[in-house]
Amino acid sequence: MAIIPCGSTWVARWGQPQLLLRSPVMSKLSTSSHRVSTKIRALASPSSTKFSQDSFHGPFSTLSSQRPSHTRGARLIVRAESDFYAVLGVTKNASKSEIKSAYRKLARSYHPDVNKEPGAEQKFKEISNAYEVLSDDEKRSIYDRYGEAGLKGAGIGTGDFSNPFDLFESLFDGLGGMGGMGMGGRGSRSRATEGEDQMYTLVLDFKEAVFGVEKEIEVTRLEACSTCEGSGAKPGTRASKCSTCGGQGQVVQSARTPLGVFQQVMTCSSCGGAGETSTPCNTCSGDGRVRKSKRISLKVPAGVDSGSRLRVRGEGNAGRRGGAPGDLFVLIDVLPDPVLKRDDTNILYSCKVSYIDAILGTTTKVPTVDGIVDLKIPAGTQPGTTLVMAKKGVPILNKSNMRGDQLVKVQVEIPKRLSGDERKLIEELADLSKAKPLNSRR
Repeated sequence: MAIIPCGSTWVARWGQPQLLLRSPVMSKLSTSSHRVSTKIRALASPSSTKFSQDSFHGPFSTLSSQRPSHTRGARLIVRAESDFYAVLGVTKNASKSEIKSAYRKLARSYHPDVNKEPGAEQKFKEISNAYEVLSDDEKRSIYDRYGEAGLKGAGIGTGDFSNPFDLFESLFDGLGGMGGMGMGGRGSRSRATEGEDQMYTLVLDFKEAVFGVEKEIEVTRLEACSTCEGSGAKPGTRASKCSTCGGQGQVVQSARTPLGVFQQVMTCSSCGGAGETSTPCNTCSGDGRVRKSKRISLKVPAGVDSGSRLRVRGEGNAGRRGGAPGDLFVLIDVLPDPVLKRDDTNILYSCKVSYIDAILGTTTKVPTVDGIVDLKIPAGTQPGTTLVMAKKGVPILNKSNMRGDQLVKVQVEIPKRLSGDERKLIEELADLSKAKPLNSRR
């Protein structure tokens, strides 16, 4: 049992649980024991021949070692902390290899990607915290002497541990993530990496965008180097584990601050995150990829518009060290038509007719994306009237059997100058209009 000062109270520890002893009864007991021990020391002084000091050491050593508590009206508080050895299921004399083996076994069982039971993720974090302490000689020494309180006092509290998933990946690196258990998304990050996506702008004319078209485009991208087969290493040489990061591809930088220890995971600058170093290939300079041009056949669907984006899977840059290639994104830019205007799936057109045709009605020819079509102008059409040509618009994207409409706005032209005969006829028409009763005009 050890007595540790904590402000105005005293903390007694047996093993891992910590007890804060704050009680009037203990205060009185400590005061009494202090008086008794004073008298004993007087009897056991060098001038005394009745008793030896050693004879009283055993019975009263426990009482005399306790110091008085000065806090009144307090109560007994017990706070049980985690036993990291019990969490991993090992003894206090366990070796590093035994601790590592126990952690791997438990981590496989409680990893959230495998164990979907409630509380599995919290258990996984506890296991990771325990392993991080017990696998480090300095942290383990502090923990064995002072428990969790000692770690917190050194600025290594449980809230300051590394990301448990980063710790997990570093231990299972090279084993397929979960040692063949089908773990996805958390595999080795120091090996294969996915290639970058590529962008290409494709310019179409108005009708190509409306009805769709097949185009052949040429793109420049990074492809796997044929000399080193994408490894980046010079043929005939072998890659070796990076001495800086130990093959992890990442390094951890720690900084001690008044708030605790902060750790930052960074890509290894020596190997660029690969975890390996080698003699670079002369063709690709160690990148494992070279830039080449390729012609790709592209089918543009009907109904695309400026800003539409098409995705061609696997036609982007090649991945590093066998990683999957990126994708090619084709951005559509549509040239405007000088006559027809587009409004989503509808096409807009303005048609000019004379005032005579607007009064009497007529049939006029109108351009559409399908060609020239006859449009009937009803008698009495007013200026600004919009006539609908059904299903003469743009096909709906991915639904080519459905189309929008063409909307024709009628503009009635009024002549600024009239001949003598035209004026005479219009005046006669005006006289007739005035002579008609008001009801007949309607």
